[in-house]
Amino acid sequence: MRLTRAADYGARGTLYLARQPRDRVVLVGEIARAEGVPESYLAKIFQSLARAGLVRSHRGARGGFSLARPAAEITLRQIIEAVEGPLSLNRCLDPREGCECSPTCPMYAPLAAVQERLLAALDAITLDAMAAKESAAN
Repeated sequence: MRLTRAADYGARGTLYLARQPRDRVVLVGEIARAEGVPESYLAKIFQSLARAGLVRSHRGARGGFSLARPAAEITLRQIIEAVEGPLSLNRCLDPREGCECSPTCPMYAPLAAVQERLLAALDAITLDAMAAKESAAN
């Protein structure tokens, strides 16, 4: 399993916002330059993050983006799924698809257990924890 560039850019962009003062509104261009990502692509990603309620879009002369909730309440899983949709190791575990063989499939239960641990790990990683770890490293 590999995350898409969109998920990576979404995580990096929201992490940039988490490092800012809580009331600061940041232009997507500033985030793109700071993170070294294409501005137009990041703008589309931030639209998905806004629809998911993770970032807030501010319009007008002082427009831009800010976190919609405290960084401690935003997880890496929420960011990834806002951009990519529900995570699943296999199509049989995808809630949008399902699988008619799952009750008898010998792979279903082990993959479901691995997926459950993966999702729990991603749920345990918050933006503020990532920002704090980054600050400690610098």
